[in-house]
Amino acid sequence: MSLDWQALHFLRPHWLWSLAALPVLAWAWRAQRQRRSAWRGHVDAHLLPHLLVRGGAEARMGLAAAVIAYVLAVLALAGPSWRQAEQPLWQVTRPLVVVLDLSSRTTASDLPPSRLLQARAKLAQVLEARAGSPVALVAYAEDAFTVTPLTDDTANIRVFLDDLAPDIMPVDGQRTDRGIAWAAQLLTQADARGGDILVLTDRADAAAVTAAAKARTQGYAVSALGVGTAAGAAYRGGDGVIARASLDAASLRGLAVAGGGRYHALTGDNGDLASLGVSSPQSTTGSATSTGGGKAWRDEGYWLLIPLMVLALLGFRRGAALVLVGALWLPMASPASAAGIDWWQRADQAEHARVVRGADAYRQGDFAAAEEAFTGVNTADGWYNLGNALAKQQRYDDAIAAYDRALRARPGMPDAVANRAAVDAARKRPPSSGGGQGKAGQQGDGKNASSGSQGGQKSDPGDQKNASPSPADGEPAPRDPGKAPSQGKPPSTGTPSPATPDAAAQSAADAAQRERMREAMARGNEQRAGNETQGKPAVQAETAEQRERRQAVEAWLKRVPDEPGSLLKAKFQLEQERRQREGR
Repeated sequence: MSLDWQALHFLRPHWLWSLAALPVLAWAWRAQRQRRSAWRGHVDAHLLPHLLVRGGAEARMGLAAAVIAYVLAVLALAGPSWRQAEQPLWQVTRPLVVVLDLSSRTTASDLPPSRLLQARAKLAQVLEARAGSPVALVAYAEDAFTVTPLTDDTANIRVFLDDLAPDIMPVDGQRTDRGIAWAAQLLTQADARGGDILVLTDRADAAAVTAAAKARTQGYAVSALGVGTAAGAAYRGGDGVIARASLDAASLRGLAVAGGGRYHALTGDNGDLASLGVSSPQSTTGSATSTGGGKAWRDEGYWLLIPLMVLALLGFRRGAALVLVGALWLPMASPASAAGIDWWQRADQAEHARVVRGADAYRQGDFAAAEEAFTGVNTADGWYNLGNALAKQQRYDDAIAAYDRALRARPGMPDAVANRAAVDAARKRPPSSGGGQGKAGQQGDGKNASSGSQGGQKSDPGDQKNASPSPADGEPAPRDPGKAPSQGKPPSTGTPSPATPDAAAQSAADAAQRERMREAMARGNEQRAGNETQGKPAVQAETAEQRERRQAVEAWLKRVPDEPGSLLKAKFQLEQERRQREGR
């Protein structure tokens, strides 16, 4: 850290006026000490100068320390700064709630192919323009419902675009006022101090204008996007009656004026959204998000807190200086720091860390490092893991000794018994060719058996749910302490090979295993086919009436179409029933 004296300045310079009070505070402190002198009540004033020792070393040091501490505190509060640093810049985004009219009037075709499809396309444009900013979607007909609450992930709203239709609404109608009120409630629940409400519809009544004015008083601007044309088109209502729907631009302008927003008719491009001001999430109120970086002066006053705390420590208790020096010297002089010992770990935590370190080294093939980590872990699992690491290095005598220590700590430990027998057999067996190794690797069917052995089970950490490294085929595997040995599996009789298993033998064993699996699957298919053949007489035995009924049901099921928006429809229906029960 370099200090640029030319750039040195104070971010809060008015705190420096506090230094003017320093002489007054010093005089008050001195006067108080003189008043506290016990001799003044018993000795004449003209004799005190000859009896009292003025300006003792301890008093002068205390006064100097107090003055220095006061000056440091004032300078720290003033905010000294001499360098700049990168700092994120923030812009403010306003949440947007889109209120979509899903009444039967949206099926009118004056905006080909229909108003509804045009509204969906415009909603997709809104989501694309507002990507990364909070957006919510409310659908309304006779009542309003939440499709998605405020979210920064507009992809959650795109999922429902194709399912938005009048069919998903419980009751047909056009209560725009309820849609606006529900949107304002969503913004309030999100603690938004400001926000925009965009209504996509073709007209607004007096109740909607009143709801827009109320939302404006809450800090939310209500804008309207006209969907339709002045000429209008015919549509079939929810009751089956054919009526005509046309765009009432005047009522929508009144809605926008009451809500403090804007009005624009729906267009094919983004000009309408730009005119309404909803295509950009930036605004003067709302929630802040990071958009870039800049430079700002750093407050370096915290550096002055270090000597200030030292002075406070010296004044707290006698001998504090020795404590401070010892605290600073201990981390540098302690051999534990150089050895990498963590004083914050308990003994069992340090032991577990060594086991994990050894398991990682075992997985990476560094068996010498694994041996070093496992050495000294005086538990049955620790000796077992050490035996595995030694066996991998072909140090069979040492490995057997380690297994014996594990068995003394835990008599009858299945994994240790199996691996000790395997290592003992490998020690007694003379070196053999690659084919012999492949054959030995296929012995037995224990947890350490080769993957080529029929019916064998490989000791995999994923099967035992532990952090132990996975061994090679036919070789012992370290096991994490605290995990119970595998139960219900016979011990391995496979032996760790003195060298890497022959690749050709291993490939042949894998091929044989795949062939056996293919034959087993073929037998299963034949068995299922036989069961189906046996079941055919039961189908043929059904009566003509039963067969006719079954065929009728199957034909009826095929005629049932997949209903889009079934999830939203069920959700809105349940919400409607709940509101009716509550009398809302």
